[in-house]
Amino acid sequence: MSLVTSAEHARLLRLATAWSVATAVLLIVVKMAVWLSTGSVALLASLLDSLMDAAASVVNLLAVRYSLQPADEEHRFGHGKAESLAGLAQSAFIAGTALLLLSEAIDRLIHPQAVKAVMQGIGVMIFATLATAVLVAVQRHVIRKTGSVAIRADSFHYLMDLLTNVAVIIALGLAAWGVTWADPVFGLGLGVFILAGAYHIGRESVDHLMDKELAEEDQQEIARIALEHEHVRAVHELRTRQAGQTRFIQLHLELDGRMSLAQAHHIGDEVADSISQAMPGADVLIHQDPGDDSIPDLPGERITDASELK
Repeated sequence: MSLVTSAEHARLLRLATAWSVATAVLLIVVKMAVWLSTGSVALLASLLDSLMDAAASVVNLLAVRYSLQPADEEHRFGHGKAESLAGLAQSAFIAGTALLLLSEAIDRLIHPQAVKAVMQGIGVMIFATLATAVLVAVQRHVIRKTGSVAIRADSFHYLMDLLTNVAVIIALGLAAWGVTWADPVFGLGLGVFILAGAYHIGRESVDHLMDKELAEEDQQEIARIALEHEHVRAVHELRTRQAGQTRFIQLHLELDGRMSLAQAHHIGDEVADSISQAMPGADVLIHQDPGDDSIPDLPGERITDASELK
C-alpha cells in the first residue's frame, strides 16, 4: 500500500465512491432503454445488476464518508467499521439481484421468448463494458493507495460486471443466430456467479466486523520487525484486527528486567514507529514485560522467531 497523506486518502475515497455512483446511474439509464426494446433475460440480468450497483454504491458513498470522520468521545476507535457494514449491505443487495435473476431466467426457460433488437443490445453492452472498465481502473488505483475494504468490495462486484457484460454479449450473439435457449441459460449462469460474489463480499465484511486476525504474513511481518530490535528478547500476546482503514496491533515485548522504565518505554516507542512505517495508519499498542524469571508465566504464545507464527 502506498503511503499517502490523510487528506489525499480522503480525497481518493470520495473520488472512487462518486465515480461509482455516476457510472451506475449512467448504465441504468442506457440498459433500461435497450432492455425495453430487446426483452433479453441476459440484458435484464445486467440491468438488475446495475440497479443493485447503484444502491450499493450510494450506501458505500455514505458509509465511506462516515468512516472518514475522526474518533470522538463515543467512538474512541473511530468509525472505520462503517466500511464493513457497507460491504455487508452490498452483499445483501447483490444476493437479492442474483435471486431475482434466477427466478426470471427459470421462467424464461419454461416460457421461451424471442430476443428482439439484438444488435442494439450488443451495442449497449459494449458501451457498458467500456464504462465499467474505466471505473474499475479508477477503483484499483484508489485501492493501491488506500487499501480500502469498502472500495475493494465495490470494485469486486464491478469486476464481476465486466465478466457479466461479456457473457451477455455472447448470449445476445447466439440469440441472433437462433439459439433461443442461450439467453436464459446464460442468465442462470450469471445468477449463480453473482450469488457467489455476494457470499465472498459478505464473508470478508463479517470477518472485519468480528475482528478476525490480520493475514498470517502481516502477523509475521509485525513479529519480525519487533524482534529485529536488539533489546527485544521475544514477543507474546500478539493481537491484530482491522476496522475500515485502520489496523489495530497489540503486542508484548520481553526486555531485560534490569533496565529502567524510561529505557523500556523508549524501546517500545522505537518498535511501534518501525511497525507504523511498515503499515501506515496502523494503531500500535505495546506493553513491555521483563524477560526473566521475575514473571515466570507470561501470557500468550512466546515468539522468538517470526516464522514460528502459524
